[in-house]
Amino acid sequence: MPKRVDHAQRRAHIADALVRVAAREGLHAVTMRAVAVEAGVSLNLVQYYFDTKARLVHAALEHLERQSHERWAARLASLEDPGSARACLEAFVAESLPADEAGHTFRLVWTSYAVLAMTDPTLAEQPFVEGPHRLERQLTEILAKARAAGEIAACRDVSAEAARLLSLSHGVGMSVLVGQRSAAEAREVMRYHLDRLFDEPGARPAP
Repeated sequence: MPKRVDHAQRRAHIADALVRVAAREGLHAVTMRAVAVEAGVSLNLVQYYFDTKARLVHAALEHLERQSHERWAARLASLEDPGSARACLEAFVAESLPADEAGHTFRLVWTSYAVLAMTDPTLAEQPFVEGPHRLERQLTEILAKARAAGEIAACRDVSAEAARLLSLSHGVGMSVLVGQRSAAEAREVMRYHLDRLFDEPGARPAP
């Protein structure tokens, strides 16, 4: 009886190999052959699952995003008060900054992809912004609940605040990657922003 192949597992295995190569040598240096060697599989197998490098790189980015989302979900599950919008956003900040190996790898590969996509038409054709769009919608929903509960001022535009929070996390995360500040200093910057958002006049404690 022929052995059943778990195609999702194989795709994930190949995506993990790309991430390791990219984290070690830079995304610009990634080739299909290098990924095959890292994964311990044939080049033909990599090409079977991903017919172009652009699709392989994008699949690896989506793989990283799923893992990051799972880590954020685990942080949320461990909260004493999972209904607190402030706690949810602090969990987002903890996950979004490159403070550990997983966070550093995600931020490095994500940023590298964004830079390369500006000049590489094949990468630009991939639906790169769908991930940030999904995350921004999640942040908007959290902030909308916070506004309804009186945790933030009623005058706040939650869509704009979500976009600002996401953009700030990207910028501060980049500053950690390039050595401008430490991860601890980056957390303080993000905490300062959340303090201003949640402690401003016009917000009232939830009943």
